[in-house]
Amino acid sequence: MSMNKTGRPTSPNSSNSNTSFGSALLQDEGLLYEVGSIDKTGVDLEKLNDTKTRLGDMERTKTTGLVGLSEPETLRHYVRLSQKNYAIDLGLYPLGSCTMKHNPRLNEKLARLPGFADVHPLQPLSTVQGALQLMQELSDWLLQITGMDSVALSPKAGAHGEMCGMMAIRAAIAAKGELQTRKRVLVPESAHGTNPATAAACGFDIDEIPANANGQVDMEVFRSKLGNDVAAIMLTNPNTCGLFEPDIKEIADLVHEYGGYFYCDGANLNAIMGKCKVRDLGVDAMHINLHKTFSTPHGGGGPGAGPTVLSARLSEFAPLPFVRKNDDGKLDMIEHDEQAPNSFGRMCAFHGQMGMFVRALAYMMSHGGDGLQQVSEDAVLNANYLLARLKNHLSPAFEGHCMHEALFDDSFLADTGVTTLDFAKALIDEGYHPMTMYFPLVVHGALLVEPTETESLQSLDEFADTMLELAKSVKSGEVERFTEAPLKAPLRRLDETLAARKPVLRWTQDL
Repeated sequence: MSMNKTGRPTSPNSSNSNTSFGSALLQDEGLLYEVGSIDKTGVDLEKLNDTKTRLGDMERTKTTGLVGLSEPETLRHYVRLSQKNYAIDLGLYPLGSCTMKHNPRLNEKLARLPGFADVHPLQPLSTVQGALQLMQELSDWLLQITGMDSVALSPKAGAHGEMCGMMAIRAAIAAKGELQTRKRVLVPESAHGTNPATAAACGFDIDEIPANANGQVDMEVFRSKLGNDVAAIMLTNPNTCGLFEPDIKEIADLVHEYGGYFYCDGANLNAIMGKCKVRDLGVDAMHINLHKTFSTPHGGGGPGAGPTVLSARLSEFAPLPFVRKNDDGKLDMIEHDEQAPNSFGRMCAFHGQMGMFVRALAYMMSHGGDGLQQVSEDAVLNANYLLARLKNHLSPAFEGHCMHEALFDDSFLADTGVTTLDFAKALIDEGYHPMTMYFPLVVHGALLVEPTETESLQSLDEFADTMLELAKSVKSGEVERFTEAPLKAPLRRLDETLAARKPVLRWTQDL
């Protein structure tokens, strides 16, 4: 396969492969500046006569440089770009540790209801009692699911929720006058990368705990690191190896014995929701990714939502604002320090993202308690099904069953000349977004696969068949299929490191 001047692949079977750069019904599409023209516009306007500007010396003296397109050109541009996106609505999205599940359209319909879709944070509280009631009900569901004592809805994402939990822990330590002596946060190697970053941002020192041969916290090392200077442990459960931490209750009890707090990363709640309450595991704080567990879109066209649940030990330090019911039965927003003197303050100007709240509550209510439990059961079942189908041809990182995601290392690629990256790029040619690669770092050349509960047996088998066929191809010596991949994508293999470190963000004519 050859390359045209734009870096796009050309078909070796075409006698005139540079004609359109398209591939069957998938049309080629450049940047707006390449498609449109600066000297035309899609709308004809009559010239205005003798108009006076009120801009003074701020009046524009030269063209903006923006291109003009007609309506059909504009529409085609964005439709063609959309065809190049991989999405959960297109196929199985196997990103590990990200829980890319289907977003039910019922949730989307409810989020667009008048009164929710157009609610404004500066409206008088008397006009948004319905929105406050929804937030209160969402809080009740989250507390029932986790067994915790209070919840902060204001965090806008998972990492923001982590920050909320650790700031509450910091405030609790400060209230005891121990902030100068209790500075160490224990972080297992299998934690999400944001965990140590969040702790460091809160002024704590990070002390790493290695994993044992089973991919779980090394308890001998953990016990050796305990002391009266430990502020907290930040642990993900199930961890990023897709494994449940069997010693989690002992970990919590020992940290508490030394006066510390237990922060649990809730990114993987989808695996245990309805099966156990995190309160019973000894958790003091945990953020909940509504997009991972409760099917709100990743981002959703604005800020997401990462509510943080807190134990009784931390509830008084929860951030402002929060909803509370008055003696007259009406809901009020607690926004001032004098109303909550021990709160660590605000994390953001307003509360959370109403669209995410509506979607998450709709998901919870449509499933019910038993349905949410089945969500976790099916997520774990699907991951173990893929593990069972692939384990004899790929190389599982650890022995035994997994939780909601299956983790493989790259030993099945040993001495083949094919790397984890090559294998993932070849998966693009087969019509799939690659799984998570090289994470967690505790496993060499990791391939982390999370199918979620919303995949059918048929879609799981199709994905497994593809993975097995690629593994067979590797072992039969078809190296170029992998090192040259992707061959069928709009762009060939890119230098991701260079693109991340030196992105070209401005288009110029000579590029």
